[in-house]
Amino acid sequence: MTSPWRAELRAGSVGLRPLSRHDARDWHEVRRRNAAWLAPWEATVPPGDRTAPRNFQELVRDLHRQAREHRTLPFALTVDDAFAGQLTVTNITGGSARWGQVGYWIDQRHAGRGVVPTAVALAVDHCFFELGLHRIEVAIRPENAASLRVVEKLGFIEIGYAPRYLHIDGDWRDHRLFALTVEDCQGGLLRRFRQQTGS
Repeated sequence: MTSPWRAELRAGSVGLRPLSRHDARDWHEVRRRNAAWLAPWEATVPPGDRTAPRNFQELVRDLHRQAREHRTLPFALTVDDAFAGQLTVTNITGGSARWGQVGYWIDQRHAGRGVVPTAVALAVDHCFFELGLHRIEVAIRPENAASLRVVEKLGFIEIGYAPRYLHIDGDWRDHRLFALTVEDCQGGLLRRFRQQTGS
């Protein structure tokens, strides 16, 4: 029986599928080409931390372990079936909370073409309507104009400001917090996004 986190989601040319160790070559190539573009937004390891994966294979193993524990959904983001980035739903919590957080990065050559909003909408709909989560949050650095456009396009609601929220690009960085609940997405987030954009 297939594990419930091993979903494959698609909307037109945009796809989400489980991140695999077989993505190593493409993952490294995309990251190499986009190193300067991604650096200001990349999570980094605080000094003294010894728990972070040391390489891609360890990263995939760690994410798959968390996925089997129903805490994470690690997706490869594809465009026309080619690897283009990563989207991960993390900190999935059940019980009376039923929420998770979405984070993502993409190859710069696909930026500004609606790929990330489509992928986030696919993931949010999956979390709400297949996994039964109630709330999805996104945390974004105030300087990250591209990511702020994503949540704006999707109608995420700003809920707060978190000083020194995550270790990014070598220091603790402030983040703006955004959220949607399932009640905000009647009929599905992807459907609403497509109606707004006429796609």
